[in-house]
Amino acid sequence: MIKLGVNSVLFKDFDFSTAARQIAACGYDGVEISAIKGMCEHLELDRWKEQAEEICSIADANGLEFLSMEVASLDEERLTLAFEAAAAIGIPVINVGPGGKSGVATDLQHSIETLYHLAKKAESYGVTLCVKAHVGNAIYNTETTLKAMNEIPSSAFGIDMDPSHIYRGNENPEEELPKVLSRVKHIHIRDCNGRTAGPGSIQNQACGRGDIDLFAYCQAMVDGNYSGPVVLEVIGASNHSLADVSIVAAESYGYLNACLKALGAREANIVQKG
Repeated sequence: MIKLGVNSVLFKDFDFSTAARQIAACGYDGVEISAIKGMCEHLELDRWKEQAEEICSIADANGLEFLSMEVASLDEERLTLAFEAAAAIGIPVINVGPGGKSGVATDLQHSIETLYHLAKKAESYGVTLCVKAHVGNAIYNTETTLKAMNEIPSSAFGIDMDPSHIYRGNENPEEELPKVLSRVKHIHIRDCNGRTAGPGSIQNQACGRGDIDLFAYCQAMVDGNYSGPVVLEVIGASNHSLADVSIVAAESYGYLNACLKALGAREANIVQKG
């Protein structure tokens, strides 16, 4: 069964305990803990050993699995700490962006070479490094994603297929997912209105509100036998109330859970989390 989670960056204005409690109350199976320097550090990599026991206790108390960690940066020193933390805590996937600029061949090659090196390091820690196509970055569409897949053979390297970036890059994600699904090990998901540069307000990132055919995307997941995490990633949540961000999480869970249940990829009766 596909597991559903939330990136804790949605709760960036709140502590991890509050985030976990709300994520569990919405019905999710797990959490992607944010370790994004300058944006949201529910996991502070520079002192992860001090935090490890507390964050594990919080997750356990709320019945949540650690599905992934988002670091975003390609900085090797920072990612080495992330790999160490992930291996110790039991976080299977670390997500990053590709860096560089779209359409610059040297940036694309540099990104691929960097990811190749970092994936080899991730492999030594027994964790998986995933990258997603990102609007404006060196890896930004299906063609550049396939190039990275072809040039990075490590089993510790995977694709994080975010339909909003593919859609905003003028491709239809439900059509593109099957082309890369063999290496997809994580899915960030959100909706958006139009093929704009940015994802829009947090409300319009809630799954089911926007223009992406997310049911067809879920169908493509199921048809391709995808069984990894599907994690809601909503950005831009500064200065929103706890109610605001919790509504986005709850609405998205209801939509995704209904789609996946209809497709046979979620149990019909989910135990309600308290």
